[in-house]
Amino acid sequence: MFARSIFSNYYKLLTGASLAFMVFALAGCNEKAAETAAPGRPVLVATVKYAAETPERSFVGTIRPRIETDMGFRVPGKVAKRLVEVGQTVDVGQPLATLDEVDLKLQAEQAEAEFSAATGVLAQAGASEQRAKDLRAKGWTTDAQMDQSRAAADEARARLNRAERSVELTKNSLSYATLLADTRGVVTATLIEPGQVVASGQTAIRVARFAEKEAVVAIPETLVGRAKSGTASVTLWSDADKKYTAKLREIAPSADPATRTYLAKFSLPEADDKVSLGMTATLTLADAATERVAKLPLSALFSQGSNPSLYTVDDAGAVKLQPVIVKSYESNAVVIAGGVNEGAKVVALGVQKIDPAQKVRVVSALSF
Repeated sequence: MFARSIFSNYYKLLTGASLAFMVFALAGCNEKAAETAAPGRPVLVATVKYAAETPERSFVGTIRPRIETDMGFRVPGKVAKRLVEVGQTVDVGQPLATLDEVDLKLQAEQAEAEFSAATGVLAQAGASEQRAKDLRAKGWTTDAQMDQSRAAADEARARLNRAERSVELTKNSLSYATLLADTRGVVTATLIEPGQVVASGQTAIRVARFAEKEAVVAIPETLVGRAKSGTASVTLWSDADKKYTAKLREIAPSADPATRTYLAKFSLPEADDKVSLGMTATLTLADAATERVAKLPLSALFSQGSNPSLYTVDDAGAVKLQPVIVKSYESNAVVIAGGVNEGAKVVALGVQKIDPAQKVRVVSALSF
């Protein structure tokens, strides 16, 4: 009986020890598994994006030619032909329209006749003057007759000179009956029709030169200073991916009474053939002296008696504390001027509980 009791107690003790060992072993495995499976600390991040401290302003404008000429005949008359249409490209010296030349030719013939008559009168007056000189030298005539002959010759010379100028003027008038393009450009308006009687200098054809194009926009009075001192660029609605450098050429001295805006013209020195007249464009104004800054949540800033810093997160989840240059503070944001690179990800919430030795897990939103 005694031996059986000893073996029974020993068996119970062995069984208890085995169970305890198994419990401890299982607990250790669970702790290791928990440590292995434990994820990094979830954190919200914000991406650093630098932009101009003074925001850019955009305005809608129109592409216009810098020089648009109203061309007209230099002589009055009846329109015989109009040789161009709106939108047509013209070259230097190309005829645009013509006048009826009947009256102009008659005037030219009249001037030629007067010139011939003046030539004959001068020949007769010159001969009389020469005879008077010969007779005066021999003492057979008086000084009065000599002066009369000289005056008649001078008048004949002046008449011939006047007739010669009249011939030149009528020739010019006849050439003015054809309206010629004085530059390469495109026709933007035709204001005459065949059979119409036009006055001298009346606008007949409007031609826009290809030499330089510009963007015309309306600028509010609060941004007139930026338009004068800032930088400008233009993008076309038809090709928004390409930017053209713009330079202010002219701004109206007074505001439009209805819109209270100032008409500004920006030249486009780099404009190519894709920039066509009449296209709609977007003009962007930026302050040339502005500093590039980034705005981040105020909760992302970490400071414990040292310089303000931010926790940056790399692709592997490692965090690093980096000092930054604080430009200003806002109610819920901090504006930095440097210290972290463009596109860097910084911890935006709970920076006081971040352990630099512990990796983190980036999440888009926290859930509870």
